[in-house]
Amino acid sequence: MATYTYRCGADGPVDVRRPIGTAPETIDCPACGGPSARMITAPMLGLADRGRMAVLDRTEASRFEPPVVSSIPTEPRTRGRRPDPRTARLPRP
Repeated sequence: MATYTYRCGADGPVDVRRPIGTAPETIDCPACGGPSARMITAPMLGLADRGRMAVLDRTEASRFEPPVVSSIPTEPRTRGRRPDPRTARLPRP
């Protein structure tokens, strides 16, 4: 469900929830019954959960400010992960 905003000349903005793509160009105002035209508004992307917003922010930042690595990492970053037993005996560089 998406929230669509309409503007009534007498009562101001009116929010209506409808399935995506089913909103008409005009509706009758719920308060006065007059015609209300649909407004174009910004999508409400900021209301997502923190994990998704962090991914969006990192993706947007990488367009203009890619992360720069100044040296090769000295230790593998396992952070509690166990090595794969199938590759545990393979020689390491």
